[in-house]
Amino acid sequence: MSAALTIDSVSSGYGGAVILREASLAVAEGEIVSLVGKNGMGKSTLLKTIMGFVRPRAGRITLFGADITGVAPHLLAGRGVSYTPQELPLFADLTVEENLRIAVDDRARIRRGVEHMSSYFPFIAQRLKQRAGTLSGGEQKMLLVSRTLMSEPRLLLIDEISEGLQPSMIERLRDVLLAERARAGLSLLLVEQHVSFALALADRYAVLKLGEIVDSGPAKAPEARANVIAHLSV
Repeated sequence: MSAALTIDSVSSGYGGAVILREASLAVAEGEIVSLVGKNGMGKSTLLKTIMGFVRPRAGRITLFGADITGVAPHLLAGRGVSYTPQELPLFADLTVEENLRIAVDDRARIRRGVEHMSSYFPFIAQRLKQRAGTLSGGEQKMLLVSRTLMSEPRLLLIDEISEGLQPSMIERLRDVLLAERARAGLSLLLVEQHVSFALALADRYAVLKLGEIVDSGPAKAPEARANVIAHLSV
């Protein structure tokens, strides 16, 4: 399979601090890769570096074969990349519908997108006029995922989406992302600490420790869970 995303010996950081150290990782077209690691290991920094919020100090990043190293975030969005950060970037004072309309500006696409997302999360159609800030925490995250998917991305970057979610919502989210991969060939890089969710969703896993990729392998391999937990416990 050809690569949707390739990260080749990328180093980056903030000010004088180097966070990522020659990290290399690839996501094939239609593949789901879970990046796991303890807090402070550089997982979010890696996503922000891909998205151009943090400029690489070394290395190269390619998107579907094109060099995007240091390309601005709004330009990446135009190339089919969507990013769901750990911080909840919803507009609390806007309605559910208004939050969704941020993703697309065409009325026909908005209508189709709302219908499609409501098939996954029925509350969306029922609460289009409700302010997003009055939704439960789990519903807000589902709204965020819906807004991201409505832009019909080719590559989706998600940071710690399962944090604070009930098990039933985590399972629902897994099913939705797998369905979107099957429907649209979505490629996904998921940053996650919830090991069961990360492995259940992914084709492959990678472990980031102190800014370096130290392990990777098939997510469904019998030893995958034990390998990941061993890294997280050290």
